[in-house]
Amino acid sequence: MNLRHSPLAAAVLAALSTSAKAETPAAEAPAAALPTVTVTGSAVEEDRSYTPAAVTGRLNADLRDVPQSATVINKAVLNDQAATSLVEALRNVPGITLSAGEGGNIGDSINLRGFSARTDLFLDGFRDRGQYSRDVFALEAVEVLKGPASMLFGRGSTGGVINQVSKRPGLKDKSEISVSVGTDDYYRTTFDTNKKLSETSAARVAAFWQDIGFERDQIEKESFGVAPSIRFGIGTPTEITLSALAQRNREVPDYGGPVLPARTGGVAQPVDIGNRFYGYSTDHFDQDIDVVTLGIRHKLTDKVTLRNQTQFSQVKTNAQPTPLGSVTVVSTGSCSSFTSMGAVSTVPLNCLQAPRQDRDRDVTDTALFNLTDITARFGEGAVKHTLIAGLEVGQDKYRFVRHVWPTASTTTLDAPVNGPRPGTPVRGQTTDTEAFTAAVFINDQIDLGEQWKFVAGLRFDHFEADSYNQNFTLPAPYTSLTALAPAMSSTDEMLSTRAGLIFQPTPAQSYYISYGTSFNPSAEAVTQSSGSVSLEPEENRSYELGGKWSLAEEAVVVNAAVFRVEKTNARTGPSAAQTLDGNIRVDGFETSIMGQVTPDWQIIGGYTFLNSEVLESRDVGTGISAGRISKGRDYQNTPRHSATLWNTYRLTPEWQVGAGAVGSSDRFVNNFESAETDGYVRMDAMLAFLQPSYDVRLNVQNLNDERYYEVASQGRATQAMGTRWILTGTWRF
Repeated sequence: MNLRHSPLAAAVLAALSTSAKAETPAAEAPAAALPTVTVTGSAVEEDRSYTPAAVTGRLNADLRDVPQSATVINKAVLNDQAATSLVEALRNVPGITLSAGEGGNIGDSINLRGFSARTDLFLDGFRDRGQYSRDVFALEAVEVLKGPASMLFGRGSTGGVINQVSKRPGLKDKSEISVSVGTDDYYRTTFDTNKKLSETSAARVAAFWQDIGFERDQIEKESFGVAPSIRFGIGTPTEITLSALAQRNREVPDYGGPVLPARTGGVAQPVDIGNRFYGYSTDHFDQDIDVVTLGIRHKLTDKVTLRNQTQFSQVKTNAQPTPLGSVTVVSTGSCSSFTSMGAVSTVPLNCLQAPRQDRDRDVTDTALFNLTDITARFGEGAVKHTLIAGLEVGQDKYRFVRHVWPTASTTTLDAPVNGPRPGTPVRGQTTDTEAFTAAVFINDQIDLGEQWKFVAGLRFDHFEADSYNQNFTLPAPYTSLTALAPAMSSTDEMLSTRAGLIFQPTPAQSYYISYGTSFNPSAEAVTQSSGSVSLEPEENRSYELGGKWSLAEEAVVVNAAVFRVEKTNARTGPSAAQTLDGNIRVDGFETSIMGQVTPDWQIIGGYTFLNSEVLESRDVGTGISAGRISKGRDYQNTPRHSATLWNTYRLTPEWQVGAGAVGSSDRFVNNFESAETDGYVRMDAMLAFLQPSYDVRLNVQNLNDERYYEVASQGRATQAMGTRWILTGTWRF
């Protein structure tokens, strides 16, 4: 495939022209509350430890001082599991599900505690809003903070936030290269080198390339990327960091197959399509990702630190997938005995047909944000304060260009023909949206003696968005699109709160109770619709009671919590006339474990129980949900039970084995309990030969060849990859 490059010059100029900003709290994380335990004490062994560090993105706090559930997946876990994408990394966090990206969404469509987190992804504390598939080659860790957190992160975060922590330069020379080959045409290589430039400066470059096939021969993912960074003033009062990320993805997307009723009045489930591919050979997702970050941290005194950081990001996506339209019965020839969809389980695939729809579009997501904060520690005796106050300003831009094809062919579900899409597309619609954010916040952690801490914070957000739409007249035989609404504008102002009380009777114990709020404006994703543009933001609140324990000489963290998340004024009703009369509640319990139990045994895992209900709603289903109302139903994408567990054990200093499982109970994929995916348990395994200068690792993903649907919506579902073997060689020099 031809991988296009776009220059980063504009992004660099944009970052340098704004006021220099310090690294987010991610850039200056305190020493972790739980020190790393190693086998030999070498740097190599430190890099292999699962023991979590502090939560960084905008929190900059030890795990024991965070009054919310939090999970940290570091690069040691990612390496042992041969995880390459953010989605694969998040399999270590129960309570996370994936949507099929309905409504034009592309890339990672993640749900956290049932609520969409597509715009709640962050990169080094900045919102990573672009629609693309994220790789982990440049990441040091992935942090998941659960529960509403608008006080810290602004709009969104109903179920929580996911922060990606980038690799940073350090004062130790090291280089590493890995090469992986696997079944189903799997090829990947990564490179990471860090060079000390002086006693106070260093540079680092991470890079990757991959060409990965799948069980369906037509599906392919080719990507490459580079992430350079340079850091000055390390260990001095003033530190400057400049970093960049450039990634190119060229994918043939797998849109799976349709979700159909299994029986009259029954629950819809995905059709087993085997290795069939319903798209065209010209289907593609082309994604160009460019990010530049400039940060400055300055210590005014030993107790006062000023940070300022600016980030520019741009994600360009050219998408041409082929989802199927409504499935119907052929009812002719040998299929004449089948007259309706009422009993699909008895209708063979050759008697079912569907039109191939087009979703051809160009999407450009651009963001320029600046975050300034000051941290001050003061107080004497029994009462001490850690105060963080700051200002965030920024602009988001979103351009959506819709292209239309002249005809849509129809295919049977048993024998699709995968040639190029016929015809030529023409431009049909364009939408431009600009959004401006300005926010001030303050958060105080008050230490009351040695055992009690009180955390409280406020944030005020001003968020406004303006959309401009343009329709184009289409010549015959192109089908006209529904007219877009005229220009739209919205302005929202919200106050978000956070409070928590922490009791720490010993250094190894921490118990907390917390309350937090968040809000979802109608233009949250920097898109607007005429049916919701005039509505006030949705409001969410969370209550959580939990505990955190340090075990195995502080090398293992165990969490447990009960919680309630409630959306008190959810948007409801037909899309053209929505109101804020909805109410959604999710009650739950979760527990997790992370770290190094013994010098030879490491573990990461957890379990989440979710009990959800749509308490109030005016939504009435159509299609497979016809005649159903959502009030009183389970909330979509909230499986009652989900769990994950991964272990590694050193049999000898050279040999290591690993094994784990990921499982989930059934989940409904709409709010009408009319479409669901079955529960599943998939298993993984690993065998490694470890040496100071090189490793050889064999991973078997989905060892039990579980056929399950990880990505699903009420319209379509994509079956997860079957068993895959991956052999990786890693050399350090």
